[in-house]
Amino acid sequence: MNHPENRGNMGKIDHDAVLRARVQLLGSGRLRLLEQVHAYRVLAEVSPKAYLPKLVDALLSMSYRSRDPEVDVTLTAEAVEAARRIEAGAPTRAERLCRALDAYQAALFALGRRPEGHAACEEMAEAGQSGRLANILAEEGRFREAAELNEKAARNGTPEHSFWNMVEWAANLEGAGLHDAASGVFGELLDQTRRKAAEQRTALAILTWELVHLSRMREAAGQGADAAATRREALTVLEELATTGEPKNWSCILAWWVTLFALSGRVGEPAASAEFPMPPFGTDLRWTSGTRDAFLGTLPGLETKAAGLRRAGRLPELVDVQRRISIRAALREGNHPYRFGERFKPYFDEGVALARRLPDDPARLARALTDRSMFLVAARTFEPAYADFAEAVALVHAP
Repeated sequence: MNHPENRGNMGKIDHDAVLRARVQLLGSGRLRLLEQVHAYRVLAEVSPKAYLPKLVDALLSMSYRSRDPEVDVTLTAEAVEAARRIEAGAPTRAERLCRALDAYQAALFALGRRPEGHAACEEMAEAGQSGRLANILAEEGRFREAAELNEKAARNGTPEHSFWNMVEWAANLEGAGLHDAASGVFGELLDQTRRKAAEQRTALAILTWELVHLSRMREAAGQGADAAATRREALTVLEELATTGEPKNWSCILAWWVTLFALSGRVGEPAASAEFPMPPFGTDLRWTSGTRDAFLGTLPGLETKAAGLRRAGRLPELVDVQRRISIRAALREGNHPYRFGERFKPYFDEGVALARRLPDDPARLARALTDRSMFLVAARTFEPAYADFAEAVALVHAP
């Protein structure tokens, strides 16, 4: 990619090449992207202030059109080097460097070159964009470090915090065992959502999902009374939905459901580590491609395991494995609204049916009913959702 004739010989500038590049760019015809890159490479040597930014943009455009990971790494590595050479303090230097590093790390992770991808994410964080590094740290089980980066990003002075930022932060705090802090962060998000729902600026469905998730967090932290109160509040919102429906129509909000449903299942998955990374639960599918492929790739094995457990009559384990299968199915295609209810209802119906065969295990049945209720909310089938959750609450609160 770096042709010697374009970069000069031992620091000397090839003036003929420079002239050809200027003429080429000033010509009346439309240049192909590769021709632009060649021209910008030459001119960046003599006019770096003007042409290094153009070179970065052109190289990234080429990488976006490529379908070859090896080519992507070569192009994005050159884009990173060009961005580093942009004059310090230039208005767009940080933005271009982060964009180049982001493309570079994605290409590296796609090839399984995780240590190099990690280093690129660290450089992005130093340049002011720490979100990707937080994801990578969470994949490796370094939740406390990830949460520290999340806090810096969330406390940015904005009056309202993003659902995605706050859920990710709370998830990493919880992963680090900081349950009170995690509940506090998620509670901040919930307070904001309550206000927005009262002003009809967000869906009651989202409020319901958040309430149910916070009740799970508080139960896990041993805060039974708080969990019960939060469940009762969720039941009240669900009753309103079952009676009157959403006050307004909302565009697709399935990503909210998928994210919280998947996060609720993290406790049932193997622990994350650098050797065996896991998805950064709590994010909107911002995983490295290798981690995503590996996690979803366990689906056939889980289905085989479920078949064996079914034959052996080992129902408690079967219920748990079926839930892990449902979570993977939701992560794989739960954001797609086409025939959503029809596609996913069998997973949740089976979960409830299996749990009902465990009369001495009300906790598993309550969990299965809650899962199906929240799915039914996503499917906008509110009356059955209310009935399921009311049964779940009765089971949990039974003496």
